[in-house]
Amino acid sequence: MTFAITQNCCTDAACVAVCPVNCIHPTPGERDFGTTETLYIDPGACIDCGACADACPVDAVHPVADLTPAQQPYAGINAAYFEGTGQPASEAGADHGPNFHAWGAPSFDRVLPADFAPLRVAIVGTGPAGMYAAEDLLLHTRSEVTLVDRLPAPGGLIRYGVAPDHPATKRIGETFARFHTHPRVRLHLGLDVGTHITADELAAHHDAVIYAVGAASDRRLGIPGEDLPGSIAATTFVAWYNAHPEVAPDAVDLSSDRVVVVGNGNVALDVARILVSDPDSLAGTAIAGHALEELRRSKVREVVLLGRRGPEHAACTGTELLALKNLPGVDLVVDDHDARIGTAIDAAGAAGAAHKAGLFQDVPREAVDWSAPPRAAGGRRRIVFRFHSEPLALHGDGHLRAVRVTSGAGEAGEQEIPAGLALRAIGYRGVPQAGLPFDEESGTVPHEGGRVTGRPGTYVVGWIKRGPSGGIGTNRRCAAETVGTLLADAVAGRLPAPTGGARAFRRLARRRR
Repeated sequence: MTFAITQNCCTDAACVAVCPVNCIHPTPGERDFGTTETLYIDPGACIDCGACADACPVDAVHPVADLTPAQQPYAGINAAYFEGTGQPASEAGADHGPNFHAWGAPSFDRVLPADFAPLRVAIVGTGPAGMYAAEDLLLHTRSEVTLVDRLPAPGGLIRYGVAPDHPATKRIGETFARFHTHPRVRLHLGLDVGTHITADELAAHHDAVIYAVGAASDRRLGIPGEDLPGSIAATTFVAWYNAHPEVAPDAVDLSSDRVVVVGNGNVALDVARILVSDPDSLAGTAIAGHALEELRRSKVREVVLLGRRGPEHAACTGTELLALKNLPGVDLVVDDHDARIGTAIDAAGAAGAAHKAGLFQDVPREAVDWSAPPRAAGGRRRIVFRFHSEPLALHGDGHLRAVRVTSGAGEAGEQEIPAGLALRAIGYRGVPQAGLPFDEESGTVPHEGGRVTGRPGTYVVGWIKRGPSGGIGTNRRCAAETVGTLLADAVAGRLPAPTGGARAFRRLARRRR
């Protein structure tokens, strides 16, 4: 019996480190690491020891024999990665035997904790990126870490961005939370750098400061009517159902029978799934009470996911799409308004499991009549994927009433989709940080290896460093690079000497907060 990695994979590679036979790929040292949707277990090399399942922080690894019917396809997805659709098994370690690492030539240029005095490092943000950086500093150096977060609870996107019906993914927050009470950590919540204290004041009390503030805003569509009531960012909707303190309980109105979501990435799928799920199935999750009440009153019967390109370019991961296909009481439909859609789906289906568009092969296709009300046969709800279509304008008299979209069927092809709620889910975007340089085009802080340009002793990690790309585990490698740069600067004597101590900073934080 072998193991398989399923939907919840966070790609942080904790499982790779404990595998005794090197059967989990891609590893952090391989080219594909950080770019694949999940990690994969080679069924030909797995020895059924279960070490990977014990180490997984999000409960994504399961014995193939124990997979539920909805999880069964993941066995094939794992195997397919080693069958020519991904990394060949001969390169991936299936023929390497036990995980005995070859010794290279000796090296004496490593940065060791003894090379510098204990550092006092502030980390702004307590999401995955910040906590991976804290973990590196605490486990590998004698640093003291000050964690600062503007919100009243730690966790960042783990707490406020992961859908409540993904409790296993949220569980990685427990891994990070163990560092909140570490003897060399001080946690300051509800403290906003730029409002309560300045970047210079924070830097003056620490040897170094790492900003892990993520991408706090969203990308806009730039079309007429975007600011009509009834048009909101998907990030606002996600924050609403996760009880984010900066989003009002009445921020979302679900009195419309149809919702249009612009985008088809994982956030768009999360939004659609929550909108059409049975509220009773969400009652035992961490969903906000006000959101659950509104979902019980909801009149939504149909969610339309708009994709500018075809199904072969859908932005969601195959694992999230596969999970959506098994949602109880919900029908999936592909709007067959453009001949290119069916062609792409059929071609991908014939090519095999590695092609995401092939997952649509068993999804019904129909030319949807948008002038008719949403169909809700037998009380069921449905999600409609509409590819080769982008929004041109939002229409309404004081409130959103319809979304005008391209039909994808020629220069004159345009249609209106009646809807009372539109959610833009086309990506996150970083915002300027007080006292730091900012690149408006990329929405990031300019840096070199994590070192902020023109500001000695200041560093960035996560989405504010590299842009809103990559999942939870991507931040591990990102944090390792930034911490490595910081420690190299410490050894070289490039860190500015702080003028204030830890106790003085605690007094300042209490006084300002």
